[in-house]
Amino acid sequence: MSDFPWLTTLVVLPLLGAVVTGYLPSRGIIARQVGLGVALVTLVVAVVMATQYDVGGGYQFAEEHEWISAFGAHYALGVDGLGLLMVLLTVVLVPIVMIASWHETDPKADVFFAWTLALEAFSIAVFAATDVFLFYIVFEATLIPAYFLIGGFGREGRTRAAVKFLIYQLAGGLVMLGSVIGLYVVSAQAGSPSYLLSDLQGLSIDPTAQKWIFAGFFVAFAIKAPMFPVHTWLADTTEKATTGTSVLLVCVLDKIGTFGMIRFCLGLLPDASQWATPFVVVLALISIVYGALVAIGQDDMLRLIGLTSLSHFGLIVLGIFVFTSEGGAGAILYMVNHGIATAALFLLAGFAVRRRGTALISQMGGIEKVAPVLAGMFLVAGLAACGLPGLSPFVSEMLVIISAFDYAWWAGAVAVTAIVLAAIYVLWMYQRAMTGPTAADLEGFTDLDRREVGVVAPLLVALVLFGFYPQPLLDVINPSVEQTLTQVGVVHEEPTVPAAPATEGEGH
Repeated sequence: MSDFPWLTTLVVLPLLGAVVTGYLPSRGIIARQVGLGVALVTLVVAVVMATQYDVGGGYQFAEEHEWISAFGAHYALGVDGLGLLMVLLTVVLVPIVMIASWHETDPKADVFFAWTLALEAFSIAVFAATDVFLFYIVFEATLIPAYFLIGGFGREGRTRAAVKFLIYQLAGGLVMLGSVIGLYVVSAQAGSPSYLLSDLQGLSIDPTAQKWIFAGFFVAFAIKAPMFPVHTWLADTTEKATTGTSVLLVCVLDKIGTFGMIRFCLGLLPDASQWATPFVVVLALISIVYGALVAIGQDDMLRLIGLTSLSHFGLIVLGIFVFTSEGGAGAILYMVNHGIATAALFLLAGFAVRRRGTALISQMGGIEKVAPVLAGMFLVAGLAACGLPGLSPFVSEMLVIISAFDYAWWAGAVAVTAIVLAAIYVLWMYQRAMTGPTAADLEGFTDLDRREVGVVAPLLVALVLFGFYPQPLLDVINPSVEQTLTQVGVVHEEPTVPAAPATEGEGH
């Protein structure tokens, strides 16, 4: 079984499923069933693969075939702990989105499910690619299904939001292409051109060249993540797209940005990463505060939730660039926890918006009186988003904030404000939408049905489970963090025990 092409299977299954679902002669319920079936099979395959993962074994399930010899490009796949968790997050969220969007996308459910499967396939390929050229190809390929998911479904104004999203992402991809070409030139000058990560990590790259290559990658990943000031596509997209599409974009696709920072910026360009750290830390802190402050002033619930991710991604980037084992582990753990919590928040908001007929918080109120299950689940997801102890995002936030204080007291002080500001925008949103006098025309507002409860319940269970017991995730994350820090040249010293016990009266 060790020679089985697990990762290729995980890419091909949803890709073939997308083609079949999109071209089924009989549409509607059959297309939905086929699409969901393919997503569930992909999930099962990924779980089986994960059970064979050796926690301390580095890159695993590797596949490597020569692709374009003139470029030194290979079809090369493999996952370490970071890649494995991102693949698992993707395959879990896709069927959840499909079930949540079961009726929302009629009469074009076949198209929605097909593009969703295509996005899943390309996202898995991105997280598994161990060749820079292959990564770039699938990185750009994710834009195709994302564009059609945004522009084809959702609220009025979605076409403009889709175009804005595409322009930003294509601009970032164009800048990244310059860095990809730069890596080819560097590897060719070293002897033989190669895009394999294993070959590139062994190169000695000129510091000036590193800085320019780093800049290209970082700009592309900052747009994807997103970070201030290249974030403005985010709020428009989450406001106009369906909530299922927003989950895929914010909880899966945007993770490619922070994933790329770890894999390529730190992994291939360690000197440039340390050189850029002060600038990146400042940008991350601005994103944390700015995203939270702007979210507080929003009246559109879906736009508000989208902007909260700007603040959360600021914390993730901060954890990456403080170069400590706690910060790196907290950042990767935050990527997982953010995906779970924000997915739950988006889906529950979508259920409320569809029932109310508007996303404006000012036109809601008293929902907990007529839909207590929806309101209760919304509160749990919201408290997770603002880092309540006992829920999984709290662990990752604390790891990042502690590391920020280790980096500089002022960085930690600014990062701490994220907790206070998150409490403000989450609780104020909940108060206005769910409590207080019942809004007009709310008599027909129904509570969640079994399908909707079944969609969100696993996410809330995960928030509680990993909040009290995050160790299984950290066991997978820590070796990847240590390997990355080693590549950057950072050795994190563990606390030492004194060689001799203190004499009486000393050390007290």
